[in-house]
Amino acid sequence: MSSTTERPDRGSQTEAPAVPPAPSRLKDVLRQLIATRRVIIGFAMLAGLALLAFLGPVISPWGITERDYLATLDGPSPEHWFGTNRTGQDIFTQSAAGLQKSLLIGLLVAMISTAVAALVGAFAGYFGGLTDRALMWVADLALVLPSFVILAILSKHFMGASGWLILVVLLAGLSWMVTSKMVRGMTISLREREYIHAARFMGVPPRKIILRHILPNMSSLLIADATIMVSTAIIGETALSYFGLGVQPPDITLGIVIADGANFATTAPWMFLFPTALLVLLVLAVNMIGDGLRDALDPTSKSRRS
Repeated sequence: MSSTTERPDRGSQTEAPAVPPAPSRLKDVLRQLIATRRVIIGFAMLAGLALLAFLGPVISPWGITERDYLATLDGPSPEHWFGTNRTGQDIFTQSAAGLQKSLLIGLLVAMISTAVAALVGAFAGYFGGLTDRALMWVADLALVLPSFVILAILSKHFMGASGWLILVVLLAGLSWMVTSKMVRGMTISLREREYIHAARFMGVPPRKIILRHILPNMSSLLIADATIMVSTAIIGETALSYFGLGVQPPDITLGIVIADGANFATTAPWMFLFPTALLVLLVLAVNMIGDGLRDALDPTSKSRRS
């Protein structure tokens, strides 16, 4: 008795179509950013301003403190591209150096403030109880403190050499509270999700749950807050320096240059207009990038790809 085994014809088999891999989150965000015009414009503006800030004092034929006594209060010219002030200092060099320091202050304040707000709000919302009450009490106390008066008082004692670093700490320490309350509310909602419960059952420490699962899920809020804080810090530093309460000479920021030119806004407008235009362009570029990042990171945003 012989049995025959039929072999299937390999040529007749139909292979299942290959399933394309799902696009990663990073690739999707990058694709959204590239497709958003205002982000491209904002990055181009910010890159140009950064180049001006860091290369301007290098390519300028005049030093920051150098004076041309034969060209006091002169308008823009081939020798002085943005004109000169009342002591013959080159406005282009001073504006570029001031832009550099203002940009550094804004970025550092934004990073520190957002990091503090994220950690305080996440730990308060996740643990609750006494931890929540203690951290929120600190946030409420910091909210009612008169920040401008505190900065004005401390600036007289600490704004010496490298005083701009002290200003960074002060601005960051007085600007994290509102965001921390928003992060706390979102954390209270996220801690009840299934994947958070699963992580707890698997024995993942709370610190890792907060850093790896909770905070990444509110990245759109944190990035939007960081970009807004860059603009807020730059404007705040400029206002303080304008009134003589922020960065002190020999350091120089846009606020100092603008304050020096404000008294000559009608008689020598180049002293005021050029640094003010740089400030407006910087804040505008940062806001455009922030809006685009928020939309790219938020799938429900209606303004994506616009």
